[in-house]
Parts: sequence; structure tokens; C-alpha cells
Amino acid sequence: MWLTSPRSQHQLPTSSVLPSATVRDLGIFIDQDLTMKTHVQQTASRCFGTLRQLRSIYRCIPTSVFHSLVSALVLSRLDYCNSLLIDLPLTHIQRLQSVQNAAARLIFNLRRCDHITDVLISLHWLRVPERIIFKVAMLTYRAVHGSAPPYLASSFTCVADMPHRHRLRSASTEQLDFPTCRQSTIGGRAFPVAGAKVWKPSDVTSASSLSVFKNRLKTYLFCRCYETV
Repeated sequence: MWLTSPRSQHQLPTSSVLPSATVRDLGIFIDQDLTMKTHVQQTASRCFGTLRQLRSIYRCIPTSVFHSLVSALVLSRLDYCNSLLIDLPLTHIQRLQSVQNAAARLIFNLRRCDHITDVLISLHWLRVPERIIFKVAMLTYRAVHGSAPPYLASSFTCVADMPHRHRLRSASTEQLDFPTCRQSTIGGRAFPVAGAKVWKPSDVTSASSLSVFKNRLKTYLFCRCYETV
């Protein structure tokens, strides 16, 4: 897939073809500069549209059922392939966070000006940045422990497996080698870099199974997310 400037064009025998500035693959909108701006806008727009439809049936079904509908139709869309959104600018993340806030307010029939933090805590929802970290960390765990496809598993190297670093203190931990990042703008969003960055703390990464890791990670991120409350 080649992404070129939208102003350039390619000549075919019978016509000219203008390249698109955005492509869609598996439901993900990818910009030519990898900003994910289009994907964020499309996701937020569709989620708000779903919330408007759900509002019309709010009084017709039990709260527990309505909660399940919001989780299935809105949160699932927010979480879909959200690992691609790691380290995006705060303006993009805030747009998605506004969707989650609106969903929480709709469940409890709150006004837009009502405080949202206590509501998110009561729902036990991680905020959007932590949901992204959660997804990347889960993929990293699978890659490190061999349950991910080989092309992902080969992305990481444990410090303990590196001969020239086996005497370091970090060699006795689950720490991953942090690869060199050549591109300061998008290099940090590459999976080997992002995965090594979120691979902490040691009491979480040392979990013996995926289910234990998932529970520890959720607790760690939840406490970090709302530690100022």
C-alpha cells in the first residue's frame, strides 16, 4: 500500500488516478501521515450517533440491560483496534474520552455539566488512555509468552536473554529491551517500542497466566487512573 500526496496523480493509458489521502483496512481509517485523525473522527461520530439512538429507548428497558447495550454498541467500538491509538496527541484522545463520558452520563441520565469521575469509578470503566495501554499490554503479554503470531512474538527481547546484559539488575526481572526509536514523531507508536514502554510494573508482568495478568493489569491501571480521587 502506497500513500502519497493527494495532489499527485498517476497516469494510466486511458485516465488519471488520484491517490486517496485515507485508506480503510478492517474498519480502520489510516491517514497518509499516520495521524489517525480520520479514524478518531469517524469513531466518535458513529458512537455519538449510536448514543442518540439509545437515548430514545432509555425509559423503555431496565438500567442493567441499557448498561449492557451501551457497553456492546459504544464501548466495543471505542476499544476496537485501539492499540493503534497509542501515544496519539491529547486532542484526539480527548475526543474519544468525550464519547465515553457521554455514554456514562446516558446510563445514569445525568446532565452534561455533572461531574463524571465518580460515575466512571462506579461503572469500573478505565478511561480511554488506560484502555489503550491495557490493549497494548495484553498483546505484549501474548507476544512474550508465545501465544501471539510469530511476527508479533519476534518483536520483543527480554533483557534476561541478552548475553551482554545478563549481569545487570534488570536481567533478574521481566523487563523488555527498549529498541532504538529513529523517528521521533511516530517511531514511539511502533509495537516493539510501545509494548516495551507499557510492560510494567514487575508484579503485574510476572503473572503466571493471561487471566491473572489481565486482573492485575486492570487493577493497576484503575488505581493509576483514579489515584487523585
